[in-house]
Amino acid sequence: MVDPRGFLKVRERELPARRPVPLRLMDWREVYEKQSQDQLQRQAGRCMDCGIPFCHNACPLGNLIPEWNDLVSRADMREAVERLHATNNFPEFTGRLCPAPCESACVLGINQPPVTIKQVEVMIAESAAENGWIEPRPPERLTGKTVAVVGSGPAGLAAAQQLTRAGHTVAVYERDDRIGGLMRYGIPEFKMERSVLDRRLAQMEAEGTRFRPGVDIGTDITGEQLRERYDAVVVATGATQWRDVDLPGRDLDGVHQAMRYLPPTNRVAVGEPRPDDLVDAAGLDVVVIGGGDTGSDCYGTALRQGAKSVTQLDIYPKAPGERSEDEPWPTVPKVFSVSSSHEEGGQRRFSASTQALIGDEDGRVKALRVIEVRKVDGVWTPVEGTEQDLPAQLVLLAIGFTGPEQGDLVHQLGLVPDERTRFTRTPGYATSTPGVFVAGDAGRGQSLIVWAIAEGRACAAAVDEYLMGDTALPAPVRADAAPLTA
Repeated sequence: MVDPRGFLKVRERELPARRPVPLRLMDWREVYEKQSQDQLQRQAGRCMDCGIPFCHNACPLGNLIPEWNDLVSRADMREAVERLHATNNFPEFTGRLCPAPCESACVLGINQPPVTIKQVEVMIAESAAENGWIEPRPPERLTGKTVAVVGSGPAGLAAAQQLTRAGHTVAVYERDDRIGGLMRYGIPEFKMERSVLDRRLAQMEAEGTRFRPGVDIGTDITGEQLRERYDAVVVATGATQWRDVDLPGRDLDGVHQAMRYLPPTNRVAVGEPRPDDLVDAAGLDVVVIGGGDTGSDCYGTALRQGAKSVTQLDIYPKAPGERSEDEPWPTVPKVFSVSSSHEEGGQRRFSASTQALIGDEDGRVKALRVIEVRKVDGVWTPVEGTEQDLPAQLVLLAIGFTGPEQGDLVHQLGLVPDERTRFTRTPGYATSTPGVFVAGDAGRGQSLIVWAIAEGRACAAAVDEYLMGDTALPAPVRADAAPLTA
C-alpha cells in the first residue's frame, strides 16, 4: 500500500462529475465526464488492502480488487490492467453496467462510504484503451477442435474469447444483425457507447474468433446441423422472455414491452435509419411500469425523445437511505438509489400497483389506473381510497424476464427446461446432450452481467476439458453456485 492510512486521510467517496442535465438530454453520449488521475488515485488509495477482502467474496469473477486498487494508487495503470484482465475479459462492460456487489461488501463500508471499486475498474479499462494496451492475444497453436457459441451477450463472448485463446476454432452465432446481444441494442447509448463494445469485438476478431450475425440457430441452422459441424456447442442465449401483465386494457395501442421500445430507439441513437414503426415518446405522457434498471433505461430514453412527462412505477416501497439492520454487511442491501436518468426529470412513485389501462374511443391508451399497495402476510394488498388515474399515451412494461425463450432450438439440442424454464445443466455446465453446454442467464435465469461473464469463463474451462481431457483455463464459479451476497 502506498499509504496504509489512506482510508483515514481521504474519507469522502468521490465520483466523476456527470454532464449537466440540459446538455446530456440533447444527445445520447455517456453521462459521466472523465475522472482526473489525481482523484482516481486518491479513491483507489482508500482501499485498506484487507487481510480478508470481502469484495472478492461478493464478486463472482473473483476480481483481484485490492491488488489493482494498490497499483492504481501508485499510478501503475499498465500493471493494473494486467491484474484486472487476469479475472475479467470485459472490465469496461462491468465497470459501466454491473451494480457492484463488491462495493456492498467493502470492509471500509462498515462505517465509511465504500471504495469506488466500480469506477476504478472502468478507468483502468479506459486507460488501457487510450494507451493501446487492449491487444489481441491469439493462441500459439490451434487444437483442431471447433466450438459454436449461440448468443453474443457477455456470457457468450466471454466463453468465446477464452476458448479461442485456448486454441480452439470458435464461431459466435447471433440472430440480430450485429454482435453484442442486449449490450448492442438493449442498453442505451448513454449508459455504454457502442464504440466500447466494438473495440473489444475487434480484439476478439484479431485473436481468431469468428462472428456470424444474422443467423437464427434453430431456424436458419438447426441444432442437429450445429452438432454435426462442431465438436462442442455453448448455448448462451440469455433470459430474454419478457414478463407480461394480465390487466384490463393490456391490448390497447400504445402499450409496449420495454424490449420492443428500447432496441429500435437505440438503433436510431447510433445513426441507423429511423424505422416506420419506431415508438416515439415525443410530446406524450409516459408511464413506465417496473422499478428496475430496464425501467430506468426506458425513463432516460423517453426524456431524450422529448416526452411531455415520465413516471416510473415501482410496486415496492421506497427503500431506506442506509443499510437496514436485517441486511447486515456484507450482504447487498436494498437502499434508495438515484440513477442518472432519475436526475433528468420526471417522477418516481413507490408502493404503486397498476389496476387497469384505460383507452379512448379509438382503442389507444389514455390513462393508467394506479393504487397504493402494502404487503400484508406476504401479499400485496390495495390501500382503499388511494386509486388514481395517471394520464398516459405511452405505457412501457419493464418488469423483468421469465427465462430463456423456448423455441425450436430447445428440442433440437435436447435441452431440458426446469420449473422456471431455465435450461438444466450439471455444475460443470454440461447438459444431458453430449457436447452441449449452457452458460449465463439461459441456465441461471435473469442475473447480473458479472455473473454472465463469470459463467462464460467457467463454461469455457468445462468445454476445454471436455475437448482436451484437461484444462488450464480458470473456472471462477460452478453452474449451481448461488449469489454469494444474496
